[in-house]
Amino acid sequence: MSYDFDKEYDRRNTNSEKWDVKENELPMWIADMDFQTAPEILEAMHKSIDGGIFGYQFVPDKYYEAVENWFEKEHNFKPNKDWMVFSTGVMPSISAVIRHLTDVGDNILLQEPNYNSFYKAIESNGRNVTNSELTYEDDTYKVNWKDLEEKLSDPQTTVMIVCNPHNPKGHIWDAETLTKIGQLAKKHNVMIISDEIHGDLSMPGCEYIPFASLDASITDNSISLVSPTKTFNLAMLHASTLFVPNENLRARVQRAISIDGHNEPGILAIDGTIAAYTKGHAWLKELKQYICDNRKLLSDYVDKNIPELSVLKSNATYLAWIDCTNVTDDSAELSSFIRKETGLYLAEGTKYRGNGGEFLRMNLATNKSRVEDGLSRLERGVHAYMDSKK
Repeated sequence: MSYDFDKEYDRRNTNSEKWDVKENELPMWIADMDFQTAPEILEAMHKSIDGGIFGYQFVPDKYYEAVENWFEKEHNFKPNKDWMVFSTGVMPSISAVIRHLTDVGDNILLQEPNYNSFYKAIESNGRNVTNSELTYEDDTYKVNWKDLEEKLSDPQTTVMIVCNPHNPKGHIWDAETLTKIGQLAKKHNVMIISDEIHGDLSMPGCEYIPFASLDASITDNSISLVSPTKTFNLAMLHASTLFVPNENLRARVQRAISIDGHNEPGILAIDGTIAAYTKGHAWLKELKQYICDNRKLLSDYVDKNIPELSVLKSNATYLAWIDCTNVTDDSAELSSFIRKETGLYLAEGTKYRGNGGEFLRMNLATNKSRVEDGLSRLERGVHAYMDSKK
């Protein structure tokens, strides 16, 4: 490998939310990688800092060209630069759109289990979470089309958030599924918000479908959100881009972002994003293979040593969705027990709602040695939990 993903970094006492844990604990919960970002990005950031002047910045054309070229090379889709709106983050943008483009009391449709921050954005803004739950059978999630259309047809439903690829499952929605969702949303005058922050993290041989790449008849009713922050472990860069093909909708989105003050970049956002999208291809390729190897390590270990669990197959993200049905339907209790017993800190599936009570989420974007340590702890914790229930 050209890049060293095996190197361990001590992130304790660095204000890291992930590593704000006890000395013996191993955090594998929040979606935050333990790898330094690409050195090409660090070099660009150093140049920004070394200038020593931190005045106001604007978003140059070079930024939008970098986004455009990245998507053309990585995803075989060249978004129109005119569609793009800069913002300081995916979730702040979703909150702003909900707050300013919908009314208090509106229904925002999700397909549970789903990313937990969506619930906060919806409910904190006085809107209602409406769930069209994904059906789960034979280790696979599928859309319940009858229920989905019923929920979309409710006049009170004004927005549907699509998690593409899906978090926590790590599933890539195919073009046919996304198109059908878009057609139903258009039919019932429901706007689509497509969160695609994990799109770059499709596993080798797999490719996610940007919602904005679909037929114009449905994309003109949509907002897609992308960012290098999850891809390159740059959460605090505070940079994202919205694709809004419809000109009138784009003007309303720009206003919403501006009202909430999310349209002004920080000192590292522009140069960092440009470096990521112009020089990050090789680093990302190696990262995805490393995560893929960690995913296989997890699956093989669980099959051999913890057969009571089942790791769902995934083709995107660095997050593993682990079925605990044969152990418990209360993953919050199980997660808490494992952490107390072994120090392994996983995300309980209950926070993602739906059938999440039967799942744990594990972050595999860490060094192989830590994954191996985590698996040993997981085995001890699960078996100790089962023994405690006898």
